[in-house]
Order: sequence, then structure tokens, then C-alpha cells
Amino acid sequence: MMHQAVADFQLAATSGKTFQLSDYLGKNLVIYFYPKDSTPGCTTQGIQFRDTYADFQANNTEIFGVSRDSLKSHENFKAKFTFPFELLADTEELACALFGVMKMKNMYGKQVRGIERSTFIIDKNGSLIKEWRSVKVEGHATEVLTFIKTL
Repeated sequence: MMHQAVADFQLAATSGKTFQLSDYLGKNLVIYFYPKDSTPGCTTQGIQFRDTYADFQANNTEIFGVSRDSLKSHENFKAKFTFPFELLADTEELACALFGVMKMKNMYGKQVRGIERSTFIIDKNGSLIKEWRSVKVEGHATEVLTFIKTL
């Protein structure tokens, strides 16, 4: 298992909150990066985390979704699908750079720079202990939960 300290960072979050990584020492964190609010894959992924949220909470784990969308876009997305966790607006790509999730992707034959769907587990000591990159949405939340239960 990898054990890599994660630099403390701060991002604007939904519900008028500010996310500060160091505030969550003592809890496990699932930080998942997704390309765009309200797109089919990202919606499905959010719903899967929503539907397993109580199980994550029961295992001392908090979930945060991150994309480059604005807070306004995040608030709409969160409200529409009643996500019980906060979404973080990384409009300046601060966390994206920290976790190295920006990639060149093919969209309709054009090269575009975007977020590679990725999930990171940070343990209660603030260490990165697991990562999934190029995530396939189907069954992913369950896979993450299964890992959390081993901690």
C-alpha cells in the first residue's frame, strides 16, 4: 500500500463551506475527481456514492467530489441528485495539479484537456494510501467501499 503525505489544500465547497484537508485528520477521505457536473457518467458516479454514503460514514469516511465546475454549477448538481456530500470547486485546478489528474483526451475527434476520472483515498493520518485512475463508473463506489472496509 502506498503511503504518501498529501500537501494541505483548501477549496471552496458547496453549502457555503470551505474544504481544508487538515480539518479532516482522524477521518478517512474519499476524494473523487470527475470531468463535469450533470453529465451521464458523472451523475451515475455521484448517485452510486450517494447510495453507499451511509456505509462510508459508518466506516469513519467522508466523501468529496471535485471538478473544475463553478460552485453555482456544483450547487445545482448536488441539489438535483440530493448528494449528501459536498462538491469542491477546483476552478483554478489547484487540487487537479496536486493529484495529477489533468490529461489530454479525445472528444469528438478533438484533443481537449480535461480531468481523468480518478479516486483517491487519504487515511486518517493525512496519507494517500490508494488511488484509482481512468475509473470506469460501473461498480466503482462499491469497490472503493470494499477497500475502505479493510482499513
